Amino acid sequence: MLLITQTALELGFLYALVAMALFLSYRILDIADLTTDGCFVLGGAVSVTLTAAGHPILAIPAALLAGACAGYITAFLQTRAGVPSILAGIITNTGLYTINLMAMGWRSNASLLGVNTLFTMLRERGIGGDWYELLLAASVTIAAGVLLYLFLGTRLGLSIRATGDNADMVRASSVNPTFTISVGLCISNSLTALSGAMVGQYQKTMDINSGTGIVVIGLACLIIGETVLGRRTVLKGVIAVMVGSIIYRFIYAIVLSTNVVPIDCLKLLTAIVVALAIAAPTLKQWALFQKRKITARKGDD
Repeated sequence: MLLITQTALELGFLYALVAMALFLSYRILDIADLTTDGCFVLGGAVSVTLTAAGHPILAIPAALLAGACAGYITAFLQTRAGVPSILAGIITNTGLYTINLMAMGWRSNASLLGVNTLFTMLRERGIGGDWYELLLAASVTIAAGVLLYLFLGTRLGLSIRATGDNADMVRASSVNPTFTISVGLCISNSLTALSGAMVGQYQKTMDINSGTGIVVIGLACLIIGETVLGRRTVLKGVIAVMVGSIIYRFIYAIVLSTNVVPIDCLKLLTAIVVALAIAAPTLKQWALFQKRKITARKGDD
C-alpha cells in the first residue's frame, strides 16, 4: 500500500505539469492546443537521448527549449498562417512524430537502463532517502507552478490573461495578441515537454507512442482539480492541477489494484469522465430547464 501511494504521488506530480500546461493554453488563453501528445514525447525523446549521452542535467533545459519551439510553430500557424487553432495543433503534432523519431536516433523507443539520471544522482548522494523520486518530482512541479503563478502576475502575464478573455480589447490597448499567444503557447508546450523529460528519466525509457491520449489525461487532471478547489483565481488554478493530477493517479492506482474496471477500458473511462465534466454546465442548465417545464405543467393542471 505504501508503494502504491508513493508511486501515485510521484506520477501525480510529474503529470501535473501537463495539466498545468493545459491550464495555461485551455483556461487562460482559451485555445484548444492539440500539440500536447507530440510535445510530451518530444521532451522525453530529447531528455532520454541527452541523458544516455551523459548529460542528464542539460537534458532538462534542452527539453524545455524543444517544447518552446513546438509551441512557437503552433502559434505561428495559428496567428500568422491563419490556420484554426485545433488544426494548427494537429499539424504540429503530426510533424512531431518524425521529429521525435529523429531525436531518438530513428528508433521507436529509447532506454536508459544502466545510465545515470537526475533521480539516480539523488539516490547516490543519499538525498531524500527512500522518497528521493517523490522529492525531485514534487520539487520540479511545485517550482514550475510557483514560477507560472508569478509570471501570470507580471505585465506580460496579465496581457496573456487578457488575450484569452478578449483579444480585440487587448489589441485596442496597443498590445499585440499575436505576441501574447505565441509566448503563452511556448510556455505551455515547454511545461508539457518538461513533463515528458522528467517522466522519461523517471521511467528510464521513452516510446514514440508514449504521448497517446496524454491531452485527455491532462484535461481529466485539470477538471478534477477544478471540481475540488474551483478556479476563481490563478493561484487556485495552479494548485488545482496538482491536486487533480494526484487524485487522478490515486484513482488509477486503485482501479489497477482492485480490478474494478479492466485495464483495457481505463482510457475509455477517462474520456467519459472528461466529457461529462466539460459538459456539466450544459447538463445542469438542461436539468433546470426540465425542472421548470415540469413545474409549469403542474401549475397549468
